Amino acid sequence: MASATLEGRSVLVTGGAGFIGSHLVDALAQDNEVHIIDDFSTGRRGHVHPGATVIEGDVCDPAVVSEVIADVDLVFHQAANASIKRSVDDPSASHRANVQGTLTVLERARRTDARVIVASSTAIYGNPTSVPISEDEPTTPTSPYGVEKLAADHYARLYNELYDLDTVALRYFNVYGPRQACADYSSVITTFLEQACSGQPITIEGDGSQIRDFVHVNDVVRANLLAATTDRVGEAYNVGTGRSVSVLELARLVADLTDSRGEVIHVDRRPGDIQKSRADISKARRDLGYEPSVGLHDGLAALVDGDGTVRRR
Repeated sequence: MASATLEGRSVLVTGGAGFIGSHLVDALAQDNEVHIIDDFSTGRRGHVHPGATVIEGDVCDPAVVSEVIADVDLVFHQAANASIKRSVDDPSASHRANVQGTLTVLERARRTDARVIVASSTAIYGNPTSVPISEDEPTTPTSPYGVEKLAADHYARLYNELYDLDTVALRYFNVYGPRQACADYSSVITTFLEQACSGQPITIEGDGSQIRDFVHVNDVVRANLLAATTDRVGEAYNVGTGRSVSVLELARLVADLTDSRGEVIHVDRRPGDIQKSRADISKARRDLGYEPSVGLHDGLAALVDGDGTVRRR
């Protein structure tokens, strides 16, 4: 069984100044030699652990990746365009970041035999035929972002089959937690908290009946650490909680935790919005020993200060 701790390793985290990447670096930096590649287009320097070595550069640049990857035995590939809207507005740029970036990392890693953990996404499933969603669910993405993540997911497993490179793809559901910016559905929690804490109305797109599986970033970090030591390589795993909540229920929970007096209002639903999403995590439980530990209520409460404002960490 894989272990959720790593020691004495030389590690690269692409996108290590970003939301998930910076939390992963925090978990690794004390007991490992950690390198970061980040172009700081969305990542923040203030999130970088002082014990990490930072290379400011483009993960699509083979020279940058080759220089760093020569000295590591493990790569957590988190760098990406994580915005569905940006992928719709500029598919070419999004493809470069999400597909070419992944391919560059995998190609350099196979030359040095460094294990690669690739961040995939629930967006690859599109509108599922049933919930909870297992890894065998048909993949019918509804956005360029989903197509790009599906390509990265396939490349990870193909590199294992063709080149015997140790890879694992982790399909994140709706991740939330400290340091998350307001952008797209993955950060609807951040958006709701910002609105509630500033006294604005909490704005729901559509009727709020959409259900989502919100997983805390600490649990996502744990899944990555488990994937780093598992012997079940060449596989893809869902990373969620196996539980879901409607967007309307989420808005009410946020309002309650923040003592918000603002009303909940509804606006037009986004085109292509997915109605239901909930992870089947039985495969990750069985193969990785993954078990989510942060409940939604506790995770949200930890984001709110006693005076009803959003914590800044």
